[in-house]
Amino acid sequence: MTEEELGKLEEKIAYRFQDSSLLRQALTHSSYANEMKVNRYGDYERLEFLGDAVLELVSSDFLYRERQETAEGDLTKLRASMVCEPALAYCAREFGLEQYIFLGKGEEATGGRNRDSIVSDVMEALIGAIYLDGGIGAASAFIHRFVLSDLENKQLFYDAKTILQELVQRGNEGELRYELVKEEGPAHDKTFQVEAFVGGKKVGCGSGHSKKAAQQKAAYQALLARREG
Repeated sequence: MTEEELGKLEEKIAYRFQDSSLLRQALTHSSYANEMKVNRYGDYERLEFLGDAVLELVSSDFLYRERQETAEGDLTKLRASMVCEPALAYCAREFGLEQYIFLGKGEEATGGRNRDSIVSDVMEALIGAIYLDGGIGAASAFIHRFVLSDLENKQLFYDAKTILQELVQRGNEGELRYELVKEEGPAHDKTFQVEAFVGGKKVGCGSGHSKKAAQQKAAYQALLARREG
């Protein structure tokens, strides 16, 4: 990946690295480091460890200040839903982080670029890299912009299946079920399409690289339809 391409990522995240090697390290999966036998930058795992701690601190501070009437247990649950693997991958894909990850050929061939676990790990590593390069202020600005912004809609997406289930039960609307309607792509990189039904009526449709992700998107579409209705 060229310096120009990395520069485009810096433009997207509105942060210019003083030490570009930190950015490269944050984007480097162990499969690439091992395959290329290049230890100059290392991989992202140590930065991920650091970024996870920074993310927890910044999100905890945000929730403590913004949700002053919320009990500790509920704050913990809310923070967990905001920084869990699918949530971070969702936030990372909003600015196309997955396109910039350095992956080994084997990991690339088995769909690693679309795997939530890898994308979310790189997101945390990027936070760690920004923290080391620019301090807590720069890391906090990044987290507020890409993780803590538009929380209402993000929360609706993160908890879509649970929220929809509760609404359906509360209204005695019948059975909520998800039906797999399409499955395509090679075994290592499948795409699933799922439809959500309430009382036999189709209420949403979604696709993803796992059945769970497709169900979540179908539930989210159903909730958006309810909101608009």
